[in-house]
Amino acid sequence: MTTDDDGAPYDPELMAAVTDLGDALRGLVEASVRTTVPAAELRAVAATARAATTRLAASTRPATQLPALDDPVRFRRVYNPVTGVGSALAPPLVLREEPGGVVGEVSFGLTHEGPPGYLHGGMSGLVMDQVLGAATIRAGLWGMTARLELDYRRPVPLGTPVVCRGRVVESGGRTSVVTGSIALATEPDLPLVEAGAVFVLPREELRAAYFSEVTDASGRHAPPQRPTDATAPAPGGDR
Repeated sequence: MTTDDDGAPYDPELMAAVTDLGDALRGLVEASVRTTVPAAELRAVAATARAATTRLAASTRPATQLPALDDPVRFRRVYNPVTGVGSALAPPLVLREEPGGVVGEVSFGLTHEGPPGYLHGGMSGLVMDQVLGAATIRAGLWGMTARLELDYRRPVPLGTPVVCRGRVVESGGRTSVVTGSIALATEPDLPLVEAGAVFVLPREELRAAYFSEVTDASGRHAPPQRPTDATAPAPGGDR
């Protein structure tokens, strides 16, 4: 077994295989939106893809069961659509801690295109929700998105390194206020997208209801939780 820096164990062979498949799938998706091969070749590749799907579907987990490699408390989610090494949808974005928050660099491809040559605005929202959530976790807090607001200053170009940042600016009780941005890696202080969010830790009875069926890979009940000062009661609200 291999461990993270903070000691969470995982199977390194399985992690390498999931990462390899994720890389291959991302390459396939990107090629599928760029290709100009004729219809006959598209049909042949579709048949190959369906055969691969059948092989993978030979053994699957229910949606309520976490993957064997996941550890939500340590923010390891291998199929996350933004950061997951095993996700065909993820760029993937690799985040690291920096003073006061988190930061990561990434380039987006045609898979995530909105206006020609630029990132889809909804993808910006998905990415910033993830980055701001990561900043909350790294600050020792936890919560679900209660509000997310974005200001689109300029379009985010595809095929160009950008830097994503997030930091907690206020916290108290069950609530955290987080801000962040997407900017060109060459101009990190000139935001293309600015984001702000409020994360709220659901009340204990709601957490129990939301995640009542979630288990780990062994079948044990494993609801997301993070015992920090964010668990302190806060007045008002249904979350």
